[in-house]
Amino acid sequence: MRRLFLWLPIICFLACQSVKQRPSVSEADYVIAFGSCNNQRFENVLWKEVLKNDPEIWIWGGDNIYSDTDDMNVMRQHYNNQLQQKEYREVMSRMKILGTWDDHDYGLNDGGEEFHAKKESQQLFLDFMSVDNDDPRRTQEGVYHAEEINTPEGNIKIIVLDTRYFRSALTDTKETGKRYQPNPQGEGTMLGKAQWQWLEKELSSSRADFNLIVSSIQFLSGEHGFEAWSNFPHEVDQLKQLIATSGAKGVIVLSGDRHISEFSRAPIEGLSYPLVDFTSSGLTHSYSDFTSEYNPHRVGKVVSDISFGLLRFDFDKKEVTMQIRGRENKVLGELVQGY
Repeated sequence: MRRLFLWLPIICFLACQSVKQRPSVSEADYVIAFGSCNNQRFENVLWKEVLKNDPEIWIWGGDNIYSDTDDMNVMRQHYNNQLQQKEYREVMSRMKILGTWDDHDYGLNDGGEEFHAKKESQQLFLDFMSVDNDDPRRTQEGVYHAEEINTPEGNIKIIVLDTRYFRSALTDTKETGKRYQPNPQGEGTMLGKAQWQWLEKELSSSRADFNLIVSSIQFLSGEHGFEAWSNFPHEVDQLKQLIATSGAKGVIVLSGDRHISEFSRAPIEGLSYPLVDFTSSGLTHSYSDFTSEYNPHRVGKVVSDISFGLLRFDFDKKEVTMQIRGRENKVLGELVQGY
């Protein structure tokens, strides 16, 4: 009996040490991953890296496939090609999928309200996202959608915008290296009347600890001369004012489109914290020849390699750790923002 008692403390010690040494998958209260610009013809080597972080949600930021067609049979096949990829099927099996579209999965490069096949394209997008047949998005115009995530520690509201279906024509520019210039003040719209009314209601009624606004194109960075909210300056002002007056807490913009990843941050009049626009792009191909681009709101460096975005929420600290991650799950950029 004496030998048994001598061994018990040792066994207990080893067992306790074993438990303590197990690595934690995530020290965050909640983890969300997102990304954009995913060509279904290319191998996506980042899905396995996404899975290493054990996120609860994957958010598509747009250009989820590259189709650029008004032939719905062709587009359907492109979506099917993506759905058949083994690594993405594992992502679907392990986390909730949300998101929006951009131009290449919408069907028309830099396209907006003028795209004649947008109603048919919308149904294929919703099929890809496994949206139920009785979901309001099946009958409404546009793919905008909101969903609240409730956890024991706190709540996150995800507000997904549609920056394609209602977007007015853009104004071409003759400036070298740029494609568009801002429309005259008050001319055109990004979201359309119905979506603006919906967005105001969703933000003003939100009681969540954090609110993510998913926009396929950049909101704060607008000097580059390509697609951005800055092409409609009056609507930039409108969204800033709405965020400031809505009372919504911890608002963060998630964007894509650019084939680079970066953090932009700016003070907003009437808002007690700075607004962050976290751009994550692209998943399968990026602007690898990137050298420079003016962005007065940039924090840190531009990442021009393939990457995805990660958000790690701490409800007690009211803090979000935002990370740009790439091959081998390497952190390529990080921004910690308190609220």
